[in-house]
Amino acid sequence: MNKPKQLTFPWSKPNKSNYDEFYFDKSNFELKDILFEKDDLFLYGLKKTGKTFLLQSLCNEYAKKSKSSLYVPLSEISNLETQILDSIENMDIICIDEIDSIAEIYDWETAIFNLINNCQISGCRLVFSSLENPSSIKFSLNDLASRIKKINSIEIFPVSDDSLIEAIEFISKLRSINLGERELNYLLTYTERSISSLVSIINKLDEFSIEQKRKITIPLIKEVI
Repeated sequence: MNKPKQLTFPWSKPNKSNYDEFYFDKSNFELKDILFEKDDLFLYGLKKTGKTFLLQSLCNEYAKKSKSSLYVPLSEISNLETQILDSIENMDIICIDEIDSIAEIYDWETAIFNLINNCQISGCRLVFSSLENPSSIKFSLNDLASRIKKINSIEIFPVSDDSLIEAIEFISKLRSINLGERELNYLLTYTERSISSLVSIINKLDEFSIEQKRKITIPLIKEVI
């Protein structure tokens, strides 16, 4: 098949996720090198540690290099027919988010198992994500559980408390946003301490401040959060 930059599927949503905009806490340094290796990979970790962002970033990175890519959010599409995964194994990379969401759904487990087999033949790279360690996911299909356990896995850790200010400064600098010390401390005190939440809030602050033609101050932050 031809290799478009990115194929469009019923669940596809435009996103601008970019690997260079992900803040790597010191506990996640190992992940930086592994992401762009050629081998299949399994990412797991707590909610809102950036798994979805990294999967979408990988797809976008492949697309920039004129390679075919597909992001598959299993929790969002498990109500669809599994045939949507048929004959997609000739892509360069397929990123499958939240594979634990289809545990004990036999049809979907079978579809993912078949996809893994087909990708091994075609050479398509597979990258999975899950809230759970792959060895802890209760698949009803033993063959799928066995295949998943053979994939190199790595845990993504939340940003540590002592790195949160650095994380906010990193994200703000990318967007050319100047945050004062009072504003930084306010964000740390009154927002959820996760990288995905921080990115979301800073993006909203940036858009709102431009729209309102106002500097980012504590009153403006209160209006956004």
